[in-house]
Amino acid sequence: MCNQGAASGGMMNQERARALLRAERTRVEGLLEETAAAGEEDRAAANEPGDLTDPEVGLTAEETDDAVSAGLRERLAALDRADRRLDEGTFGYSIRSGSAIPEARLEADPAAELTVEEAESPT
Repeated sequence: MCNQGAASGGMMNQERARALLRAERTRVEGLLEETAAAGEEDRAAANEPGDLTDPEVGLTAEETDDAVSAGLRERLAALDRADRRLDEGTFGYSIRSGSAIPEARLEADPAAELTVEEAESPT
């Protein structure tokens, strides 16, 4: 693992990193709650008697809610991994190469695991 300094971007202040991770977790958990509530509403509406002219609309809404929820749970898992990296002292470094992740990228995505170049690479 590279141990490059702050000039390279890999040494974000731990308090700032924790604050960013906490804020993102709060945002994602809120979205997950909203999506779960929407999913429950969609399922309840699909089970109500009434106009059954296009049942695919309800199924599509349910599938969309499920897909969004899955994506948000994946995001929470990424935040958990970032918290672990912070505790281990490897936060701010690529999990692939060990290269420092620039602070600007971590500000935009505190759960970033790769540099922009690595994330864009097909490998």
